[in-house]
Amino acid sequence: MPTTAETVPRAIQEDRIDRLNVSDTWKKRFKVIAKAGGTKLPDFRSLRSGERRGINFNWLAFLLGPFYFLAKGLWRQAVVYVLLAIALATLLELVGLGQLGRAVGYGFAAIYAVRANVSYYANVVQGQAPWL
Repeated sequence: MPTTAETVPRAIQEDRIDRLNVSDTWKKRFKVIAKAGGTKLPDFRSLRSGERRGINFNWLAFLLGPFYFLAKGLWRQAVVYVLLAIALATLLELVGLGQLGRAVGYGFAAIYAVRANVSYYANVVQGQAPWL
């Protein structure tokens, strides 16, 4: 069973992150996420504002959406989010609210942006492959 940040001492967690085959930028993000308590981020408010901004929003994920997730190996989430967006846009079109379709697109872009860093952490550091 994969270990979580909550059950692994911080020094061991940082050592594990240092040995990962990812860029230094991702290692820094992963260390901040571990410092915040893992994927659920229970200690998020204890982080400095720069650290919070660094893990809270990913511009590339916002701009590229499912393509970014696919490139990072997060195909499950990419598939689920695309299917949900299509279903929601179709439903809105059927009930006569097709103009809200663009809002659905922007909403899902925001979901990709705020989920990307934590999802990639769960995949690479914890070995989990979440669907949502």
